[in-house]
Amino acid sequence: MKRIAFKMFLNEGCKEEYIKRHDEIWPELVILLNESGVLDYSIFLDEETNVLFGILKCNNELAYENLPLHPIMQNWWKHMKDIMQTNADNSPKSIKLEEVFYLQ
Repeated sequence: MKRIAFKMFLNEGCKEEYIKRHDEIWPELVILLNESGVLDYSIFLDEETNVLFGILKCNNELAYENLPLHPIMQNWWKHMKDIMQTNADNSPKSIKLEEVFYLQ
């Protein structure tokens, strides 16, 4: 199982709305993520910089990499684009993070 980490960028003043939207995450998105092999997914916020840190486990890398093609994922991005920095396709601007240490 692969561990994947990345960072994204929340717009200033949007913490509460970001939390609210994730508290109300769409059931169909949860199903899609689960069906795509995404497990144990967490997002942390560094309030000093408004940087979001995501970490997840994935047991199907191909399905995970195809998530951006799915309409549910694309609609979620549209739903979130007003509170995050995004790319032209509405996906969140994100940077993959390299794992340099892991203690089991």
